[in-house]
Amino acid sequence: MRVLAEDEWRAWQRDHVARVRRWTGPYQERRSRGEKHPVHDFLFQYYPHRPAHLERWSPGPGVVLMGAREFLARPDFRETGGGVALGDLPAKRVPTVRALLVLLEATASRPPRLSCFGLHEWAMVYRQAPGQVRHNQLPLRLGAAGTDTVVESLELRCGHYDAFRFFTPPARPRNALEPSRKRQVELEQPGCLHANMDLYRAAFKLDPFVPSELVADCFELAVEIRELDMRASPYDLSGLGYSPVRIETARGRAEYARAQAAFAARAEPLRARLIEHCRTLLAQGQ
Repeated sequence: MRVLAEDEWRAWQRDHVARVRRWTGPYQERRSRGEKHPVHDFLFQYYPHRPAHLERWSPGPGVVLMGAREFLARPDFRETGGGVALGDLPAKRVPTVRALLVLLEATASRPPRLSCFGLHEWAMVYRQAPGQVRHNQLPLRLGAAGTDTVVESLELRCGHYDAFRFFTPPARPRNALEPSRKRQVELEQPGCLHANMDLYRAAFKLDPFVPSELVADCFELAVEIRELDMRASPYDLSGLGYSPVRIETARGRAEYARAQAAFAARAEPLRARLIEHCRTLLAQGQ
């Protein structure tokens, strides 16, 4: 067990809070004003991890915090060695950790596929009535007819169920794959933007049994991926300062694939760290 003096872990805690408040602070301010951000709000509304929980710090397993009795108010911490540390993983959380490990390992075992070009966002508005478009506060760069033409001229190859389930009914049969929740382990692959954003989901599901720095690392990667996701979408985000990735052109598709490959490379060590934490937690629970 690593022992941290109070001044050490409090500095670590302050650094974490300051790091994530770059995102939680503006989100909470927007909410208080009734404002929306079509790019960044996704990280707090789609993923069920509240800003206050993202700010809440944990050292992860194997660390004793001196002078940290305040942590005893949290159910997973206990007194030990004159300080406070995480206890054992509760039995009720073992199935979640096991399921995460299966998905993470399956995804990591495959080569990245870089041929979807972000068309999932286009498929979500394909032949959609104007008032029913998901982000109806934003104009479509090419208009409704132009957006439909792009979808019809390129092959849809989305393998991520949580993207596919938002396709419009006319777009679904155009997809080369038929993702479902049951096929998630079979289909997820490390080139998928959404699979790499979902590393944040895996990290916070393991909280507090992973270091909060790992949760923040996954969150920050998800923020950057979300920005590419929306820049490559059919929406005009110029008013928010985002330049488009014009995937309707060959040059834009090449740009998207390069960025996708770079994110896959950055996600790889984060996925490996999550896999290692899952394995360790399950081994300790045996």
